Amino acid sequence: MQAPTKSSYDVVIVGGAMYGSSVAWWLSRNPDFAGSILVVERDPSYEFSSTSHTNSCIRQQFSNEVNIRISQFGAEFIHGFKEFMADDEAPDILLQSYGYMYLADNETFAASLKEQQKVQASLGAGTKYMSAAEIAAAYPFYNLDDIIGGNHNLINEGYFDGGTIFDWWKRKARAQGAEYVHNEVTAITRNAAGTQVESVTLSGGEVISCGTLVNCSGPRAAATAAMAGIEIPIEPRKRYTYIFAAETPLDRDLPLTIDPSGVHMRTDGQYYLAGCPPDDDPAVAYDDFISDHSLWEQKVWPAVATRVPAFEAVKLINSWVGHYAYNTFDQNAVVGPHSQLSNFVFVNGFSGHGLQQSPALGRAVSEWITYGQYRSIDISPFGFDRIEQQTAFLEKAVI
Repeated sequence: MQAPTKSSYDVVIVGGAMYGSSVAWWLSRNPDFAGSILVVERDPSYEFSSTSHTNSCIRQQFSNEVNIRISQFGAEFIHGFKEFMADDEAPDILLQSYGYMYLADNETFAASLKEQQKVQASLGAGTKYMSAAEIAAAYPFYNLDDIIGGNHNLINEGYFDGGTIFDWWKRKARAQGAEYVHNEVTAITRNAAGTQVESVTLSGGEVISCGTLVNCSGPRAAATAAMAGIEIPIEPRKRYTYIFAAETPLDRDLPLTIDPSGVHMRTDGQYYLAGCPPDDDPAVAYDDFISDHSLWEQKVWPAVATRVPAFEAVKLINSWVGHYAYNTFDQNAVVGPHSQLSNFVFVNGFSGHGLQQSPALGRAVSEWITYGQYRSIDISPFGFDRIEQQTAFLEKAVI
């Protein structure tokens, strides 16, 4: 474990993975922010972080305007990565836009997709509703016997290299003055009035004063909040990913297909990727990454082979289990300051949307810390007050 170099920081960020590093990078590059930044990361290998287990995809196919705008900025950031980094050594990041394909097997869901397409198109997204016949013409490898239609968007939807973005955020945040330490926050102390976070205690006993505390601890978000006496409805849930080879590869890219079975699949270089939640989907321990090996045989392979008959003959190449930071209240992010503890800032509960939303939401949180307001995208609908008021953020397109 490392001790920080100082005993007081303007901003202490708990968790240094994708979101901790996004907030640290956006803050440290802003000339209007002159404060000190400490990022406390319990495992600098990031072996079990959600960032390391992500499928690294982005989509504009949401039903809520703010989610669409957040992803549109995400695509802008990916395309302009080198310019944002302001570093000639920064790589170009490719966004492989094979698109998401939402398949509807009933009239109710088809009508919902048509409604969502109108919202997305009104904001400039390239989503199109396709009949089963149109899908078959564009992608003849699908079995569409039970499908009525689907939504598809080939513009700024698909896979990107989130790992490289994370690495550069972390590297540049450090170069711009953010301090990262291998340590763990074990306690959070409020002031006498109970209205502000006063300090954090680290595993070595160091007491670190802070002006703002940012909770970026992923699936452990509830444990971090509990140290400050706050309850948030976020828990770790297992999500499975499988990489497989097809004996007869498809003659074109497989869109990221959201099958009615609950399984999703897509092209992954020379291979294919599939994933899903388990049928029984409880909260799990923070260190529980044990795999249910029957899931591939009993759920995933039957689903992909039914939808794409060419996948009846496949070879499983790799698989892993990651954790969603799952918001049990409404499956959307909790971002922004606490209503009573105003210098405790949430960046939590993304329920699978986290990587694609990290450019916009890291920027937004840095704006709130620097200016006391959101200047780019108003993300106040994600605020903690909706949890207190039990007013859910409605998003129909949750995978």
